[in-house]
Amino acid sequence: MIHKLLLAAALCAAGAAHALTAEAARAIASGESDARIEALNKAVSAADDRTAAFIQALSDDAVKTSGDKVFIVRGDQASDPVTGAAASMPADAEDVVNNNRMRGEIDSALSALKLFSKDAKMRSVAIAELAKDPDESRLPLIEQAYAAEQDGAIKEQLGLIRAQALLTSSDKARRLEAARLLSASRSPSTRSLLTQRMKEETDADVQSALQASLRTVEASLAWSERAAAVFSGISLGSILLLVALGLAITYGLMGVINMAHGELMMIGAYATYFVQGLFRSYLPGAFDWYLVAAVPVAFGASALMGAVLERGVIRFLYGRPLETLLATWGISLMLMQLVRTVFGAQNVGVENPSWMSGGLVIGNLQLPWNRIVIIFFAFAVLFGMALLISRTRLGLFVRGVTQNRAIASCMGVNTARVDTYAFALGSGIAGLAGCALSQVGNVGPDLGQAYIVDAFMVVVLGGVGQLAGTVYAALGLGVLNKFIEGWAGAVLAKIAVLVFIVVFIQKRPQGLFALKGRSAEA
Repeated sequence: MIHKLLLAAALCAAGAAHALTAEAARAIASGESDARIEALNKAVSAADDRTAAFIQALSDDAVKTSGDKVFIVRGDQASDPVTGAAASMPADAEDVVNNNRMRGEIDSALSALKLFSKDAKMRSVAIAELAKDPDESRLPLIEQAYAAEQDGAIKEQLGLIRAQALLTSSDKARRLEAARLLSASRSPSTRSLLTQRMKEETDADVQSALQASLRTVEASLAWSERAAAVFSGISLGSILLLVALGLAITYGLMGVINMAHGELMMIGAYATYFVQGLFRSYLPGAFDWYLVAAVPVAFGASALMGAVLERGVIRFLYGRPLETLLATWGISLMLMQLVRTVFGAQNVGVENPSWMSGGLVIGNLQLPWNRIVIIFFAFAVLFGMALLISRTRLGLFVRGVTQNRAIASCMGVNTARVDTYAFALGSGIAGLAGCALSQVGNVGPDLGQAYIVDAFMVVVLGGVGQLAGTVYAALGLGVLNKFIEGWAGAVLAKIAVLVFIVVFIQKRPQGLFALKGRSAEA
């Protein structure tokens, strides 16, 4: 029946459009399959909006008949398919039953109508549907659409589908042409298609052409896959950087082994979830901006919790690393249980704003917007933290207390207050990391446990107390992990990275960047 659909497409493209008639609707909805299919093809050849709506209703099983009357039924409302006006449906109306053959013809008719739609998005949808089954029988329809298409990107997609359809041809010359055309593709699906066809092809010449095209496609995809691995590594590295920045203060500058750092991240993530709920309930029109409001809330919630922990527990344990480790580990368990009690043990859903949905498409490489935003966010936090530490009065006090607490105290610095501010700052940055993580993964009571070890490794590898080292270590470990993961799998990649860090620290205990001056020996 494809030649009839071709006629339909040609007439639609030429602009011939006539109204659906009651007789045509009745012929399509009732009778034997052959007669219904013939009526369907005639209707497609003179399709208008009413025809398209009626065929879509058939596909949705939303058509009923009663005698010589046909109705489209949506919910409790019935309408006339010809006029679109509301209609009273008789009690004896029966559902239209479509067998598999009829459904296939209806789907083909819908694809034909969409392929010649004035809406470019609708044509793209039709092309995606055709790509699922690019057999030779659809070639006339595809070629007609290819000739009529004006959009360059859509025309390129149609050309690829045409080549894929040619691969199924019984004509050797057509299959050779298809192999040549597909060599220009940059799609992983084309690689899979060529690999599959090579197994099924019996002609040596065609198989050789397919193999040559496959090599070309694989060479093109290799660069895209490397670029994707680098982007994934930078994305992972930016998350590790956000997580480790807080530790760079609490552990790197203050020397506190804070095992509850992951739970401070978790608090930031749940604060984001809480703000999302407020916007959904009270400001639904501004929902896309909830994340902007959640950033300071996440920072404040985690910073406040950090200040409470420092004043209530940690200030009594300075200089006693083992006791600090055990105490903060116990606090982490308490915080997890508190969250389970308040929010439940199950993960909660945090949605991306619409402006973070989708991705940036470069060739066949898609870069998710949420990952891109997090990368920029991580470096913005790094820049702000560097300015605060190096250019502000608080930063000066933190550096002074870190380097020589006794002298700083003699100079009139309230060292206890500086400790609280510094710990609250590190905890607040952990909250920002939790806010960012809520946009790329699940938010649950165990959120922090997945990152705490990696964060400590980043700080130790970069050099204790060195922000530059933290940056290099986070991005380096992220990219290294993704490249090894693509080669050996996620588990072996983790093991390999851990082994690398252990060996590196054995050879260079001070990390990538060592503290300079007498403070290094303090």
